[in-house]
Amino acid sequence: MEIAQIQAMTVLAVGIIFGLGAAGTAIGFGILGGRFIEGSARQPELLPVLRIQMFVVAGLLDAVAMIGIGFALFFTFANPFLGALHH
Repeated sequence: MEIAQIQAMTVLAVGIIFGLGAAGTAIGFGILGGRFIEGSARQPELLPVLRIQMFVVAGLLDAVAMIGIGFALFFTFANPFLGALHH
């Protein structure tokens, strides 16, 4: 493979990582928000506890997306696949 082909495939992979990370986070936040509203409507006295748990889960959802972005940026700026070409 040429360098241009490896770079093109890397760009496609990075786009897929960004897109799936954004879509997964959006779906997760939609489900989380809906369940939070449903739970607080059913038992309003548990609102403070539910709010804390919601923010913990929201942080975990964001962490998964940020890990994907980290991998994508690694592949963009320090492409390990180009090193195999030079050997």
